[in-house]
This record gives sequence, C-alpha cells and structure tokens, in this order.
Amino acid sequence: QARQEASAREQFERAAARRRAARERAGVVHAQAQRVDLRLKDALNRAAESRTRTAEAHRQWQETLTRNKDKVNTLTLRLNHLTDKSHQAEIARSQAQLRIEQALEQAMDQLGMAAPQLLAEAPGEDFDRETAAKELAAAEKSLRNLGKVNPLALEEFAALEERHRFLATQLDDVERARADLEDVIRDVDSTILQLFTDAWADVEVEFPRVFDTLFPGGAGRLILTDPSDMLTTGIEVEARPPGKKVKRLSLLSGGEKSLTALALLVAIFRARPSPFYVMDEVEAALDDVNLRRLIALFLELRRDSQLIVITHQKPTMDIANVLYGVTMRGDGVTRVISQRMHPMEAVPDDAVVAETP
Repeated sequence: QARQEASAREQFERAAARRRAARERAGVVHAQAQRVDLRLKDALNRAAESRTRTAEAHRQWQETLTRNKDKVNTLTLRLNHLTDKSHQAEIARSQAQLRIEQALEQAMDQLGMAAPQLLAEAPGEDFDRETAAKELAAAEKSLRNLGKVNPLALEEFAALEERHRFLATQLDDVERARADLEDVIRDVDSTILQLFTDAWADVEVEFPRVFDTLFPGGAGRLILTDPSDMLTTGIEVEARPPGKKVKRLSLLSGGEKSLTALALLVAIFRARPSPFYVMDEVEAALDDVNLRRLIALFLELRRDSQLIVITHQKPTMDIANVLYGVTMRGDGVTRVISQRMHPMEAVPDDAVVAETP
C-alpha cells in the first residue's frame, strides 16, 4: 500500500509538473498572441488608411476621366460639325465652279465671247439693267424668228423632195398590193367557206348513215359550235351507241371511240371520195362483233376505192384480195412475201390489199 501510495504520488507530481510546464507554455503563447494581435490591429489600421487614400485617389481619377471624356465628346462633335461645314463648302465651291463654267460656255455659244472679253466689256456704273434686259429679250425674239442660217438648205430641200416622191410612189404600190391581197383573201375566204359548207353538208348527211351501220340501233350526229361563223367554227361529235344514254365521246369505251372515229372518217370518205385509202390497224381495239361491222363497211368502201389495210386480224385478211407480209430470214435479211387470196381471179382495181407485218 505504501508502494502504491508512493507510485501515485510520483504520478501526481509528474502530472503537476506537466501542467506547470503547459501553463508556462500557454503563458508564453498568450503573450506572443497579444503581441501578434497588436501588430495585426496596427496593420489593419494602416491598411484601412491606405484603402481610404486609394479610394479617394480613384474617385479623383474617375472625376478627371469623366471630365476628359466630356471634353473629347465635345471636341468630336465640334470636329464633325467642322468637317460637315468643310464638305458643304467644298460642294458649294464645286457647284459655283460648275456654274461659272456653264456660264462661260453659254456666253461663248450665245455671244461668241470668251471670259477676258466679257470682263473687258463689263458694264460700268451707269449700267441700266432693265433697259438691257428689254433689249436682250427683243434681240432673242428676233433671233428666234430669223432662225439658223443653213447654206445647204436648197440641196437638202431637193433631196427631201426626191425622197418624198419616192416614198409616195412606194406607198401607192403598197396600197395597191394591199388592196389586191384583200381581194385575194376575200376570194380565198369565199372559196374556203363554200367548200367547207358543201363538205359539211355532205359529211353531216353521211355520218348518221355510217354510224348506224357500225352501231345498229344507235344514233350519231355532227354539231357546229358556231354555225354563224363557218370559218372559225368547231365541230362536236355526238354519239349514242345502242342501249346507252351517253352522248359524249369521253364516256365511251375504247372500241366505241375507235368505231366513232372510223364513222367520221368514212363519212368524210363518202362525202369526198378518194381513189385509195390507207388504214393502219384501225380495228386493233375492236371485238369480233364490231370487227364484222367494220369489215362490212370495208366491203362497201372498196366498191369505189382501193383499200390498203395494215392488220393483225384474220377476218380482215379473209376479205383481202392480196396479202403482203414482211419476214426475216435466218441470215438477218428481210424479204416481202405476197399471197393472192383468189389465184384464179384477176385482181380488180377496187381490190382490198391487206398488209401483215
């Protein structure tokens, strides 16, 4: 127990010694801190004073800068104003110089006097401007009445007179040619009108007949859009196949359109016959029934004319007198093959010739 008490006393003394050493160090640190605090306060005071002086100097500099900017702006405005005045003065000088030059040119043209002569003959102090202005006006009027003197006036008059006679002759020729052309135009218009009217009357009569042949039980007619003016009128085709109420070609089928077109062509053929007709696959869009009707129409046409038909249809070939075909041999050379459908009969002038490719 005594050893334990001695050990505890030693620990207490060591702890007390450490606390005394720590207290002494703390006192030293506290003293140093107080000195540092005093230095910091002194430095802060000096910094505050320096900042105050700097702010005052900056304010003064800002005021000086503002005053200088105002002076610069004022001087800039003054410079711009002076520049504008200088430019205007330059323009005025140029205009004055131009007016002087124009006045000198005008004086030279009107008076025939240069600038030195004008200055030498300048009026004196007794110059009466109103009297001079009246004299000038009277002289200008007399000069205008007199006009310019042209020494070549006689030659020019003779040339113009000759030119006038030539142009008058040409004008008479043109007017006579125009009158002749108008007479020819009237004759041509009259002939065209007569031919068209006669052809129209015949075609108008034939079209319903041909249409009835191609469309048994149907009705078709031709209508003039402007009967009052036969030279500019158009022609409308009105077609109504049997069993249909349509009258416009746009509402017909392809085969019906083809037959209607063929009816119009055949009506023209009958109205104005031709020695022969050439038809190129006109029955390509027709069925068997309509093809038979067209073939019957071909048989009627070949009574007075010769038909040359290009076709792929066998019924059309059957009614032909002579067939011509174009074929290609193995060596690439084409040749024409002909076949007489009725070899024992002579081919009449109104024969139907069918050409097959």
